[in-house]
Order: sequence, then C-alpha cells, then structure tokens
Amino acid sequence: MVAKANQTIPTTLIFTYGTLKRGFWNHTLLQDLMRTGDASFVGSYRTKESFPLVCGPYRVPFLINSPGSGYRVEGEVYAVTDRGLARTDELEGLNNGHYVRLPIDVVDANGGVGGVVVAEAYYAHPSYAMELWRKEGKKKDGGGVINSYSEKEAKGYVKRKDRPQHLSFLDHIRIFLSSSD
Repeated sequence: MVAKANQTIPTTLIFTYGTLKRGFWNHTLLQDLMRTGDASFVGSYRTKESFPLVCGPYRVPFLINSPGSGYRVEGEVYAVTDRGLARTDELEGLNNGHYVRLPIDVVDANGGVGGVVVAEAYYAHPSYAMELWRKEGKKKDGGGVINSYSEKEAKGYVKRKDRPQHLSFLDHIRIFLSSSD
C-alpha cells in the first residue's frame, strides 16, 4: 500500500525481469507511473525458485512458467496502483494473449532479511511458452536460458515501433518459432 494524502491506495507488487527494468527501453512507462504516484521502486529481487528466462523475436525476454527449471531470475519489484497495473498490463498485451500475469515468489537480491515476497510477473502466454522454451533453451553463446536480461542479452532488441507493423506480436512469435535458427 502507498500512503497518499491521508489515504492508502491499493497496490500490486510486480516483478520485472526484462525491458521494464531500469536502463531498458520500456522503463519509461514505470518512470511515468512514478511521476504520477502510480508506481514506486521497491528493490532488486530474484525469484525464490528457478525459472526459464529466454529471448524470443526481436530479443524480447520471456519468463516461462515452469518452476524448478532454468535459473533464479534477477529483476526488480515495483508497487503499482490499479491504474499503473492497467498500464503495465496494456504494455504486456494481457488482453491480446501476449503474456499472462501470475504470482511469483521473490527474495531480496542483495541478501536482505525481508524473506519471501509474493509479487506478480508477466509470463509468456501458455499458447507458445513451451515451444519457445524448447527452441531457445537449446542455444548456447548468446542464447539459451538466462538468469538475467542484461545489456548482452538485449543487444539486438527492436523497439515495438520499429518492428513490421502489418504483423501482430503473436504473428512475430509464430514466425520466430517456425524459423530454423
């Protein structure tokens, strides 16, 4: 909860592991939400359990909902208001089948004593998640399953506005999955 002028505003904790993190392209959304009081930075966290994190088309990161596989993923937690959550849901294409938002257990990445925090994360949609993991999980040297979306993994990221506009995001994923590389 965020206190604001003698009232408490309900918030949701979201775990960001990719382009919403500080220093990446979509972080401007969270900066805008922080300016309006609709988000606040909580801290650096990592997943309590291991999860596969892979890059898909245009070097977009995808968290696969398969706990116990992959690595403990590093990211950031933000508290967002309902209005902020609606904006992040829109960016992540929840209503279009791009991602799903589900609970995830995270712990302080800096060795703090805060214990387990339940946040929500944007996972790859089940309609393509496992196929994406199968394809990308095999890659080595610049691909495969990663524990952190860093500048190295983001090299080659293409902003949404710079992608072919005549195709939907799901079209881009289907084409990526059917490619031989």
